[in-house]
Amino acid sequence: MKDNTTSSLLTKNKVEKISTEDLLQQQDYMEAIKAFARLTYESVYVIDYEKMAFEYVSENPLFLCGYSPKEVLDLGYEFYFKNVPEKDLVLLSLINDAGFDFFAKLPGIEKKHYSITYDFHLISREGKPMLINHKLTPLFLTGEGKMWKAMCVVSLSHHQQAGNICIYKQGTDELWALDTTTKMWKKSEKPKLTKREIEILQLHAQGLTINQIAEKIFVAPDTVKYYRRRIFERLEVGNMVEALSRAVNNKII
Repeated sequence: MKDNTTSSLLTKNKVEKISTEDLLQQQDYMEAIKAFARLTYESVYVIDYEKMAFEYVSENPLFLCGYSPKEVLDLGYEFYFKNVPEKDLVLLSLINDAGFDFFAKLPGIEKKHYSITYDFHLISREGKPMLINHKLTPLFLTGEGKMWKAMCVVSLSHHQQAGNICIYKQGTDELWALDTTTKMWKKSEKPKLTKREIEILQLHAQGLTINQIAEKIFVAPDTVKYYRRRIFERLEVGNMVEALSRAVNNKII
């Protein structure tokens, strides 16, 4: 049975030859973006900085504020002015200036290794504010090294207020947090957890209670509570929802 399963995994959809016409599909990167959007609960959209417009907006409703994807696509940057409160528009302007100043100082192709994340409010058509987390990463650079197109992913924020601005470098523990008062970036490292702490976070993410986790890893419930307190301290959060959010955003779990 094992041999048959292995054979099926390796041969059921084995592609023997790629035609020249098939290879041309690689130029249509938007199909990859759309496929990703179909798989994630998060909202996905693409910014074209040359046109200062949206090139793609997914159907995931979180970012749409009650509009259709086509309506948001047609609105482009006007969508922000219509659906972001004035205070957060000021914050977005600060993030834009500081973020692109940071980006401009990075060397060449290495710029693609950096992503930025921050929180701000969107206002629905019913006038209700919602705090969202916004991540942005470069898709294409110009020959001069400027960001031409970027992919953005929007999810619910687990923080209590707007801000929380950080830049991450892919493949490293390096991050930079923006002080909105001084407008300066402060370098630090992603928080680190022990194997046991990561295990407990993963079990919480599966919906297990403290008692269930204790039973599963053969410790007392008080021991699980001890690890939870250490997790909160290391991640600088106040509850498990925030801990899970920060752990996911930092790619700890």
